[in-house]
Amino acid sequence: MAGQSKPLTLARLEDLTLGSFAFVPSSETLDHLVRFLSTWSGSDKLFMIMQYTVKLLVPFLHWRARLQYNAGLRKAPLSASANRLGKLGGIISDARMLFRIWGLLPIFQWMIAMERSPAPTRKLRTIERLQGWSMLAYYPLEHLYYLLSHSIIPEKLALPSVTAFVPFIRTRPSEKHIPLKLSTLGLWSTRFWAAYVVLQLAHLGEDGKLLRLRERTLAKTKTGASAAEKEDISKRKKALTNELIVNLAYLPLTLHWSTEKGIFENEVWLDICGLIAGIASWRSGWEATALKPTPNLADMPPMEPTEEKLAPNVDDVLKDVIEAPSLDEM
Repeated sequence: MAGQSKPLTLARLEDLTLGSFAFVPSSETLDHLVRFLSTWSGSDKLFMIMQYTVKLLVPFLHWRARLQYNAGLRKAPLSASANRLGKLGGIISDARMLFRIWGLLPIFQWMIAMERSPAPTRKLRTIERLQGWSMLAYYPLEHLYYLLSHSIIPEKLALPSVTAFVPFIRTRPSEKHIPLKLSTLGLWSTRFWAAYVVLQLAHLGEDGKLLRLRERTLAKTKTGASAAEKEDISKRKKALTNELIVNLAYLPLTLHWSTEKGIFENEVWLDICGLIAGIASWRSGWEATALKPTPNLADMPPMEPTEEKLAPNVDDVLKDVIEAPSLDEM
């Protein structure tokens, strides 16, 4: 009979149990998430959101525990969950710093590409060069800070003697040392990061000027801006706004950690800024890794044959700007 069900064989039973994922529909969101988190930057953005979320939850849980203790609902004004979350936050923070151990490599790549394809204006080129050199100073100092904080390197590094580079000669340890102080390394590394953030804000200001100039130029043409051009300008405005939010959130963090006493008495404000930067960074990265829709050739207008040579395609000036490596992993 047509309505008769299939017999429940061993193979059928296996398909219904071990092969149950066959009934799960494919998901573009899941594909996008895997694609995004498979990158170093994407996974770091997720860890950053987790890190600062945990840091905000810890004082809240302690505050709730004190309220419950005063109300007689808890035996002690302490939260075991807060302590466990605090340990998790410390592990995430430590792991993010470890994963930045090769952070100089994209900086080298960016600075080489910057000189091959310079920025459209001299001011932008100078800003980007200064940003690159600030990162060349930041990363080695942070690496030394990380290694020293875990007692992997000593507090005094011995300078190599001249005979150390001569083969077949017995060398003696040098009496000269370079002292390493954990607080000094942390201060100066963050100061170079703060310099980068300030320069990035200046960079965004110049990018905004170029974008407004392009918008005015298209508006003065006979046909005006096309729908595609308007959409492109809108996307660029959103990207600039999002990047502005990220760096404005980073600015208080870098200024606080660049001073010995800091500028905030309550570190909750730092965690709020860090969470804002993390969410905004995740948004920009998520949109950057989205698959662009394939244009339908049937919807494109036909091109008439012509004997004339077509003019070269000149892109807008903003498209040629080499983007700096993102500091979202901070």
